Amino acid sequence: MRNRSVTHSTEAAFHALADPTRRAVLDLLRLGSQPAGQIAQAFPVSRPAISKHLRLLRRAHLVQERRQGRHRLYQLDPEPLKAVDSWLQQYRVFWQANLASLKTFVETEYAKESAQSPTKAQMVSGGTKK
Repeated sequence: MRNRSVTHSTEAAFHALADPTRRAVLDLLRLGSQPAGQIAQAFPVSRPAISKHLRLLRRAHLVQERRQGRHRLYQLDPEPLKAVDSWLQQYRVFWQANLASLKTFVETEYAKESAQSPTKAQMVSGGTKK
């Protein structure tokens, strides 16, 4: 049986990542810690809307908040992304295997066609045999 808290935090991370604004906030925080006001200035939405996004990211443990004077600084916490990456890894393996099979198929078909087709030189000289 799965640990409920791990499952819940993974679901929270996926929910948080589902929104493009929250993904953009995470991208911004990859550059380093930033105050909430500076984060809000980077987006064309209201400060309260950014505050809600930051709160959801904090609840998903994707960002950490700390106070410095009267400012709230946010920084990326990439730890929950490991679960997302682990889930995605299954699909990377799937696509790598399927693309390798496709490559083999295409190369085999190309080799068959090349062996059956007369070369340009044979066609020009009329040297094809039937």
